[in-house]
Amino acid sequence: MTGTVKQQRRQRRGAGGPLRRVQIGNALSAFGSGFTMPYMFVYVDQVRGLGSLAAGMVFTVFALAALAVLPFTGRGIDRYGPRPVLLAGAGLAATGAFAFGHATGTPALLVSSFLFGAGVTTCQPALATMIVRCSTAATRSHAFALQFTLVNLGMGIGALVGGQIVNVADPASLTRLFTIEAATFLGLALVTGTARMPKVQLSVVQQKTDGPTGLRALLADKAMVRLGILAGLIFFTCYGQFESGVAAFATDTVGTAPSTLGFAIGANAVTIVVLQMFMVRITARRRRTTAMAAAGVVWLGAWAMALVAGLIRTETMAATVAIVSIYALFGVGESLLAPTMGPMVADLAPARLLGTYNAGYALVKQIAIAVGPAVGVLLVGSGTWPLYLAAMAGSTLLIILLALRLRPHLTAEQDNAAPAVVRTTAPVRELQTAA
Repeated sequence: MTGTVKQQRRQRRGAGGPLRRVQIGNALSAFGSGFTMPYMFVYVDQVRGLGSLAAGMVFTVFALAALAVLPFTGRGIDRYGPRPVLLAGAGLAATGAFAFGHATGTPALLVSSFLFGAGVTTCQPALATMIVRCSTAATRSHAFALQFTLVNLGMGIGALVGGQIVNVADPASLTRLFTIEAATFLGLALVTGTARMPKVQLSVVQQKTDGPTGLRALLADKAMVRLGILAGLIFFTCYGQFESGVAAFATDTVGTAPSTLGFAIGANAVTIVVLQMFMVRITARRRRTTAMAAAGVVWLGAWAMALVAGLIRTETMAATVAIVSIYALFGVGESLLAPTMGPMVADLAPARLLGTYNAGYALVKQIAIAVGPAVGVLLVGSGTWPLYLAAMAGSTLLIILLALRLRPHLTAEQDNAAPAVVRTTAPVRELQTAA
């Protein structure tokens, strides 16, 4: 009887100890990213005196590293388990960050940037897979939502602390910054990379052991392909514009002061932290496709506020309120998506391909986030801000449409339409893979 009670508690709460260590790892990783990412451009351009071209090349190489390693990351997770892959990623990231902080020439910075980017990218699907392994169908949405909240908090605190250390006139301060980040990734390896992964309960779909593997498996899964297209559009339209297109529109078109822009970004983080757990309860009783469509509706409101800001930009106070509202509304939409997209990927994936699906999802995210800023800054920078807002509003409408069109391709469980009692009491088999 005691064993049964313990099993029921684990079903409701997930694997407490390992999951806590995974979430601490998420926070450490996010803290490290927020600690240095805002200052990488300044470090290359001004501190090392290599110019904006070299700085742009560094960011390009950082992004290309994701495209290079993610296909192998997924296969590694499926074959060896998420722990070894996380340890490898944390080691790469720590090496890259430390080398980046000590590099003085462009070639050394490019090599260290590649190692840095490859390590950070490798950690992401490994951590996502570990969350799936440490949670149940009943607790997975909460686990992913908590991850999203911790990532936002970690990046915000990291940027705040890092800003107190940075001194452009003192190169040693930047070296110290990247050395500390290297230490955070070693902390990630120590805390999370040593956690033992529990067995995972699977749905009937996830228990399949035959069929194609790798990229062929993803392309053969129509539901995953549709979700990938939808996710790419989401990351392009929101996350890809967050600190680029919208920031350029706010500062160049509306004339928003950089300090005000920082306040708006802070409002986004506060919105997420305040609403996230509330949104978990709301989405737990709704279809996931409905939550994604609702996020699109909220973002339409954000683009409407951007239009208002552009039209009344001579009214400083009103335009400022409109800009802050954009970022707050983005936060509302993000809070709706956090408990839905990660768990949906997990429910779509066969057990033997969980790493491949998470890596494919991460790859779509990286491509969209890389393309989004280029498109946004180009349209705003060319002075065609009405075209920019129209394009983003059109993309958001497409998000709503694709979310609703995805529904017929999902099972009731995948779309969170099955009653919780059925999902937690149905016969399942446990995942027996490497830790």
